[in-house]
Amino acid sequence: MSTEIKKEIALEIAHILFIDIVGYSKLSSNDQHATVEELNQIVRASEQSQRAEATGRLIKIPTGDGMALVFYTSPKAPAQCAVEISRALKEHPRLQVRMGIHSGPVSGVVDVNERANLTGAGINMAKRVMDCGDAGHILLSKHVAEDLEEYEGWRPLLHDLGSCEAKHGMRVSVVNLHDDQFGNAKLPRRFETVQKRRLRVRWAEMTAALLALVAIVAGVAVFSRNRMRSTLAAPEKSIAVLPFENRSEDKANAYFADGVQDEILTRLSKIADLKVISRTSTQHYKSAPENLPEIARQLGVAHILEGRVQKSGDAVRVNVQLIKATNDSHLWADTFDRKLTDIFSVESEVAKAIADQLQAKLTGQEEQVITARPTDNPEAYDAYLRGLAYNLKIVTPANFLAAQKYLREAVRLDPKFALGWALLSYVDAVGYRAAVLQPTVALREEARQAAETALTLQPNLGEALMAKGYYHYSCLRDYDAAVHYFEQARQFLPNSSRIPESLAYVARRRGKWDRSESYFNEAERLNPRDVRLLTEHAGSYMLLRRFPEALRKLDQVLDITPDEVDTLVQKANIAQAEGDLPRASAILAPLHVNADDSQALEAQVYQAILERRPAPIIPRLKEILAKPDPTLGYINGELRFWLGWAQEVAGDHAAAQESWRQARSELESFLKEQPENFGLIGDLALTNMGLGNKAAALTLAERAMAAIPIEKDALAGPFPIEILARAAARLGEPDRAIAALQKLLSIPYAGPRDRSLPLTPALLRLDPMFDPLRSDPRFQKLCEEKPK
Repeated sequence: MSTEIKKEIALEIAHILFIDIVGYSKLSSNDQHATVEELNQIVRASEQSQRAEATGRLIKIPTGDGMALVFYTSPKAPAQCAVEISRALKEHPRLQVRMGIHSGPVSGVVDVNERANLTGAGINMAKRVMDCGDAGHILLSKHVAEDLEEYEGWRPLLHDLGSCEAKHGMRVSVVNLHDDQFGNAKLPRRFETVQKRRLRVRWAEMTAALLALVAIVAGVAVFSRNRMRSTLAAPEKSIAVLPFENRSEDKANAYFADGVQDEILTRLSKIADLKVISRTSTQHYKSAPENLPEIARQLGVAHILEGRVQKSGDAVRVNVQLIKATNDSHLWADTFDRKLTDIFSVESEVAKAIADQLQAKLTGQEEQVITARPTDNPEAYDAYLRGLAYNLKIVTPANFLAAQKYLREAVRLDPKFALGWALLSYVDAVGYRAAVLQPTVALREEARQAAETALTLQPNLGEALMAKGYYHYSCLRDYDAAVHYFEQARQFLPNSSRIPESLAYVARRRGKWDRSESYFNEAERLNPRDVRLLTEHAGSYMLLRRFPEALRKLDQVLDITPDEVDTLVQKANIAQAEGDLPRASAILAPLHVNADDSQALEAQVYQAILERRPAPIIPRLKEILAKPDPTLGYINGELRFWLGWAQEVAGDHAAAQESWRQARSELESFLKEQPENFGLIGDLALTNMGLGNKAAALTLAERAMAAIPIEKDALAGPFPIEILARAAARLGEPDRAIAALQKLLSIPYAGPRDRSLPLTPALLRLDPMFDPLRSDPRFQKLCEEKPK
């Protein structure tokens, strides 16, 4: 000890910023180290941190899962530093932190290695304040908030939350620091509990007062309140099946655990007397989470089923337990050891046992359904489960091709496998409509044959009826027939959110936007945390140009999947449509995307073009197109068109012409097999526009309009009209361009870019493609008007 040099730190008032990484303990060791280092870099880059450190007025203390920054300057220093860190974290969505700030006494030592260690009431209180918050919160003690209120600029940013109970029963008065650019405006979970308790107390006080005044009125009030509670409580016969844990030594068997979970859930969902939450709402939870009551509340159910699956060769062990969520009590549990060929009996027994435990009434038909074996061929079932796993992943050409491959193998191994045929048809139809699979005549024919085969094998199979409906909806745009099959499927799939979701899609294609909204709301009641469903609902708001509602819905998605790239891109698309390019850039710039995420890539390209600074994106497009992904099909030609347009805006006319000639050649090679693909035809029209081929460009635009008339499809029908408007604007046809734009600004629709928004006055002002119209008074008026 005598050789150590110690530097005493006298007791003095300091201003402490305590930072904690949320979810740190759940990370792997490597991820923990990387996350801490990422946070360190952000803190080091903070101007306030650098300034205090340069003057020797800052001590940094690592805490394992975060740090404490001790400022010896003013109360503003940690608050300003927290604001800078919070803003920087917008570009690091995976890094979730919470922060607490307090001013108080500290003391400690700094040893020979310059390692600072502090103690004292000040640092303890800062941690207690931080502990009251959730990810994204910057919480201040009341003492610090009162100091900041002396400064006019800080006052609007301070939001009093009241007091919260910390460790040892101590109460802490807390203020939330936030605005639109930093912090977290949401009420911390601890305060939600307090508010609910206060609300109950106020209700009790009110009821007592009413009893003292008039007994009859009090009776009515109590009756009304009990009715409200019974309405809000989850139905007793309700259940969510959480993802089953894969306990197999071979982690590649995860698809099998997923499949067993899905089969049990599917059988339960066919019991009309039960409320069963779809897998798409539960798949983002862990297999055995700790906070079951909160999960049940989010899903609106009274019961949770957890399970584990272990597969070794042809032996399978399945453990399941049914839990009453309100008190975390186990109602029933069992373990099944079976051969792979007998897995269906396990799924049936589990479904039957749960129905008995929840006292659900089964019809004779429902009893048959939940005990049915979809196939007697274990190899076919294994292939089906693999295809199902790919179908449940994000929508990319690679995932859809893999799903298609395994499902084709399943029905080859068992041609009487109706469920396999139904899912194959569904994958084909969705892939055809979204052009995730190349929308050829052959693909459309396979979708038809697969759906008809499934229905022939099992006329009362709900999934087969849904598949036939999707064939009519996606491949033929025969919406009457689609609705007929979807409605027919209801009696066999009483808990399926896909039915109202599908009807919502049909309604908006018919231009019945209010009806579509009702169906979306119905689907969300059945499936409240389905990311795809919430995203599609947000998409409807975007097409209607109801951007605030769209953003709220997208934020719901980000609450479930915080790093969802497509959701972030949609928020950037909205910023573009509103003319807020800096906001769009802040979202898009950090994303490093590949060609298979064409939505994100094209959003980045369009951003560069709208900013009229396309030079940085050109090398990225060239890099991707140097090794084109064959699974993208004609999308590679579309990306080459965007390369040409970026080069044109950058002033490299010769390079643009070469890119467009290449794009035209690539796109034309697909036209023979995809003669009705209006997206492909539109790309060819724009490519010919770039090459100055006026006749070909306008003819192709008209051909696209004929392929999908607006009268037949209110959502996508205006797409070719925008193509026409763009081509006419560039090729010296201002009257046709203006007339088309006037039409487009008055209706909701999906624009030409991948999942893009409709045109807005802001986009007209920014998009270089409309530059030839800028001096036209009619165009100027369109730029000033708001969509009707």
